[in-house]
Amino acid sequence: MKIYRDLTSLPAFTNTVITIGSFDGVHRGHQRLIRQVKRLAKGIKGESVIITFHPHPRKIVYPQDRELEILTSLEEKILLIEKFGIDHLVIIPFTVEFSQLHPREYIEKFLLGTFNPRYIVIGYDHRFGLNREGSIALLKEYEVEGEREVIEIDKQAVEEIVVSSTKIRNAINQGQIELANRLLNYHYLLSGIIVHGEKIGSTIGYPTANIQLVEKEKLIPKDGVYAVRITVDEATYDAMLYIGKRPVIKGQDKRVIEVHIFDFSEVIYGLPVQVEVIKHIRDEMSFDRIDDLKLQLMEDEVETRRYLSNYQSPYGGRQQDKGAVVILNYNGLRHLQEFLPSVVAHTASHLPIYIVDNHSTDKSIEWVQQKYPYLQVIKLNKNYGFAEGYNRGLAQVDAQYYLLLNSDVEVSPYWATRLLEQLESVDQAVAIQPKILSYRDKESFEYAGGAGGWMDATCYPFCMGRLLNEVEKDHHQYDVPVELAWASGAAMAIRSDIFHNLGGFDEDYFAHHEEIDLCWRIRRAGFKIISAPGVQVYHLGGGTLGYQSPQKVYLNFRNNLCTYFKNKPWSQLVWIFPLRVVLDLAAAAHYLTRKRFDFAYQVLHAYGSFLIRFPKWIEKRKQYNRRIAQYKPITPKAGFYRGSIIWDYYVRGLRAFSQLQSTSSSTLHEERA
Repeated sequence: MKIYRDLTSLPAFTNTVITIGSFDGVHRGHQRLIRQVKRLAKGIKGESVIITFHPHPRKIVYPQDRELEILTSLEEKILLIEKFGIDHLVIIPFTVEFSQLHPREYIEKFLLGTFNPRYIVIGYDHRFGLNREGSIALLKEYEVEGEREVIEIDKQAVEEIVVSSTKIRNAINQGQIELANRLLNYHYLLSGIIVHGEKIGSTIGYPTANIQLVEKEKLIPKDGVYAVRITVDEATYDAMLYIGKRPVIKGQDKRVIEVHIFDFSEVIYGLPVQVEVIKHIRDEMSFDRIDDLKLQLMEDEVETRRYLSNYQSPYGGRQQDKGAVVILNYNGLRHLQEFLPSVVAHTASHLPIYIVDNHSTDKSIEWVQQKYPYLQVIKLNKNYGFAEGYNRGLAQVDAQYYLLLNSDVEVSPYWATRLLEQLESVDQAVAIQPKILSYRDKESFEYAGGAGGWMDATCYPFCMGRLLNEVEKDHHQYDVPVELAWASGAAMAIRSDIFHNLGGFDEDYFAHHEEIDLCWRIRRAGFKIISAPGVQVYHLGGGTLGYQSPQKVYLNFRNNLCTYFKNKPWSQLVWIFPLRVVLDLAAAAHYLTRKRFDFAYQVLHAYGSFLIRFPKWIEKRKQYNRRIAQYKPITPKAGFYRGSIIWDYYVRGLRAFSQLQSTSSSTLHEERA
């Protein structure tokens, strides 16, 4: 991480993601925001920039304020932010002159002129400039589509940060250091220099090092004794910390911070130290005799050593959510009202639920925030469709696994935890799909995914439980977990790192087939996609575009064509493409016989669109192949049917996936390319 302490030393930034704030404490709420900035920067192959201020703005704006208590010194803040892999930390010397910049000057000269941001991540109530007249509404006036976007941190997330800071301060003041540490997501730090003291401890066998803090506004824990670990000259030792007014010295009013380092005898006066406060051992006590103090210190040492000898820090690494449920919404008030209650009721409390909103106009997000204020809402600035909407939303979600769910899906108890457990139990599996049944007829499979997705030799997708438009009843005939060619975007769990490393959803698709395309890349990269028939969800279907929508016909034909073009080798495309032209023209003719002229036109429109943008699809094919090449590419076999479902359906008269199993069972094994 590069650190800049004044504006004159800054490089010429391009393509950055920036956020601005004091970041006092760098606690869990801040950490989620920092990871969001980092992920957005990775998504655009740009640079992440954190802008903070020193001294604390309140110290300059309200110089007579004596109640300021900071959770982190500047150097502590730098140390904590650095752990997140941020590219640049810019520390702005906060002055009266800086605080009086006109809001537009602040935006144009400081933010845009200095940092050239692609994304500005900012709180909904962020105020800036002279008299704090600048607002996020003003900042949004400077958005330029495709070049600059303001991402608003919603009210709930901002209030979470504020509330967390208050809770941390209260906990520290009350000696509840373990609670404070959980909210911080690290051990509370005290940084300073070792100075000379009264040396009373040496006379009773407990020599102490007196610590003079770097920041005089630093919040000091409640008086008492604490179990700590101290770092001196890059070495870390167990120790016990005393905070108070020296209990056997009468008339002592000065509060001191003293640390007794176990099994340590070096002279360290003048050296910087960093203390991690781990556990509160006892409150301050008074003693009439120094011998009584010595006896108590012996008891404190026994308890502190015992605790630290068995203590394993839970804050050793970067914390992220195990999984997160992510629902994309666009004007889906009716669906959210009907289906979200089941998601909230049946999702484990440790798995956050995100609503990614594609700039809805139907008050659906207002309803969510009123009904479920504890859910996370990510607001996008326009309707980006399913593919790009998810990509933009997921860039702001920090979790090991994404549980993608359509807004018109009812879930069953423990659905999410069971999916994640099964996904993690299979080696090389990175995505999983539950059994998707119809919400209207819960004994039948649902068109969008059935019991899992397959692909035939001519690149027509189909499902276990659905051939073309023929949907089967669920008689538990597909209740054995198997490998799949693809998992339905209506309900699936996927590893976040693989999602991003392989390029996410193709944003040119808008909607339909984007999950099939991504899953094909996953399979080609050597990973597995599996079914979880023991987990059921119920999908209404047709929530994005109705099944009888001409636009849906266009997207299905065009996106399917783009998908197999990007994923099939040239040696197979030379015969698949001409055959598919014949089959798709036959489909158009079939629509004409049914007087669906609009459907027939959309088939031709799909081919026209593909051919016009052919150079772009060539480039995308190369781009995705480069991403796949970083793994161990294979020719996937499991989930890929060697026959043609068009032939089987119309000539052989087959109507159920189970009728194909005799010819498909041999394809359940992978072969290395």
